[in-house]
Amino acid sequence: MDPPFVMDTTALPEIATTSIRQLEASWTSPHNALAWLATVDHKKLGIRYIVTAFVFFLLGGVEAALMRAQLARPEARLLSPELYNQLFTMHGTTMMFLFIQPVLSGFSFYLTPLMIGARELAFPRLNTFSYYAFLLAGVFMYASFAIGHAPDGGWFAYTPLTGPRFDPGINMEFYVLGLLFLGISTTAGAINSIVTILKLRAPGMSIDRMPLFLWSSLTMSISVVLAMPALTVALGFLELERRWHFVFFNPALGGTPLLWQHLFWVFGHPWVYIIFLPATGMLSMIIPVFCRRPIIGHTFLAVSTVVTGLIGFGVWVHHMFATGLPQLSMSFFGAASMTISIPSAVTIFAWIATMWHGRVVLATPMLFALAFILQFTIGGITGVMGAAVPFDWQIHDTYFVVGHIHYVIAGSSVFAVFAALYYWFPKMTGRLLSESIGKASFWVMTIGFNLAFFPMHIAGLLGMPRRVYTFQPGLGLESSNLVSTLGAYLFAIGVAITIWNVAQSRFAGVLAGPDPWGASSLEWLASSPPREYNFEHIPLVTSRDPLWDGGLRFGPAYDEGRLTPRTSALDAQLEAVIELPEDNGWTVLIAVTLLVAFVGLLVRLDWLTALGGVATLLCLARWLWPVHDKMLETEV
Repeated sequence: MDPPFVMDTTALPEIATTSIRQLEASWTSPHNALAWLATVDHKKLGIRYIVTAFVFFLLGGVEAALMRAQLARPEARLLSPELYNQLFTMHGTTMMFLFIQPVLSGFSFYLTPLMIGARELAFPRLNTFSYYAFLLAGVFMYASFAIGHAPDGGWFAYTPLTGPRFDPGINMEFYVLGLLFLGISTTAGAINSIVTILKLRAPGMSIDRMPLFLWSSLTMSISVVLAMPALTVALGFLELERRWHFVFFNPALGGTPLLWQHLFWVFGHPWVYIIFLPATGMLSMIIPVFCRRPIIGHTFLAVSTVVTGLIGFGVWVHHMFATGLPQLSMSFFGAASMTISIPSAVTIFAWIATMWHGRVVLATPMLFALAFILQFTIGGITGVMGAAVPFDWQIHDTYFVVGHIHYVIAGSSVFAVFAALYYWFPKMTGRLLSESIGKASFWVMTIGFNLAFFPMHIAGLLGMPRRVYTFQPGLGLESSNLVSTLGAYLFAIGVAITIWNVAQSRFAGVLAGPDPWGASSLEWLASSPPREYNFEHIPLVTSRDPLWDGGLRFGPAYDEGRLTPRTSALDAQLEAVIELPEDNGWTVLIAVTLLVAFVGLLVRLDWLTALGGVATLLCLARWLWPVHDKMLETEV
């Protein structure tokens, strides 16, 4: 594609061969198994996040396929009620916690240093730890299938159904302990992103020049830090009640099940925006490139992103309208839920205005972006409908809600992930994905998705309850369920086409070059794939679209070690040059010892829990023990 503006490549400085050798010597890890395992390279770890999350996505897809086969006709006997409960619980848990958020974080960890002109994340070793903690937490939860006792209380785990009286087995222990383990990883990653975005931006990249993907990543990360404690407390209370007979949720002994719902949804509704906002940030990077012009309303989009994150913390009660709360509080939260459509509408109108005034190129990433807009709009409209209390009472716990949540999460975030995959795959691998195969995948996925999930709204309005493993004939639900099942399998075929595209293009795709799309942000300045040190010279930024409007200069190479600039949080003035740590295997060991501790809690072996806890503390002390006798940063 022809770029809207052409960067003056004569402005690129030449770098001395000795300087490149010094950079490679400082940043290149040894080629052995230990270095591969303990790498701190944000690009390698970002790709591992993405690949691991896609593996969980496929597992969640298999669970969905089995459920849809069960519901293809009334009174089917393919799955038992017990197995169906386990499958729908793990499907929701996988998609919400092990796929969407981690895959978005993977893109963020890969792209953030490149977008801000830095050489690494602020805490590289913490990134290594958070990846392995995520991986092991997922393995921990999926190990439940090996013993036939997967979690079975829903991804929301409402009490008292998940308490010791009604679910005394080990099933929900996997859920509670697995999410506590995963929460450590998620929080660590969020803190890493916040500090990186605020303190490692290239000199001159003031807060108003920051790419919109970073605004969404920053808002997501702050939301994670603020929301995760509510889930952690809820899980802690549930574990205390299940194992040590504390009373939090049992009304017969003075507790209340509504406490769980409040804590869970104080976390859960912001979580919807945690997995939605990065997707909007991705689209705000992709749409202007394929419209061949800067995005319209950059400032309004940034403000809308932050406002959406803020309002997301004030609408949790709209998940609880059917619990008998006071009318005044339901009216307040209903109004707040409708208010959140305003910043979302600002975002969508800005994208439409950019397309209206641009020259739209219908490449595969843009097609997925357009499907995102259409499907998220449908999901947003049905969400506003659910914010009206009388309507919510009618559709509560019906398949209408299942259709709505899939349009909001799968129809928007999943399609944004596929848009991002086709857009940034050339940067990650140096090769382009096939456009013809990509477009075939897009059409099959889009048709399959809408066939699968739109009929669920109709089934819900006809009265089909959610979380049931079968339904009776003669209720008018046969056609909608059969179409949903056929659509789900068509959607799976579309995903398989993209997987095949990735597999064959990874080694045989057309070479991409540094900037195959003619994009404007800094990651396209680096080679494809980027070198270990990202940039030979640190960029100096003077505009929002530095590769389009000439707002780019170059600073020193900083080639005397693993060095990167530290800048001020708002105006990105250079404050110091800091040295970043090298690979460290202790971070991997900490994740493993934490796994030992959680396994000890699962099987109720106190000595194993204590062993894992002590080993974690010892590894943590070794990780943090100072190894340098020189200053780690130089003030400028």
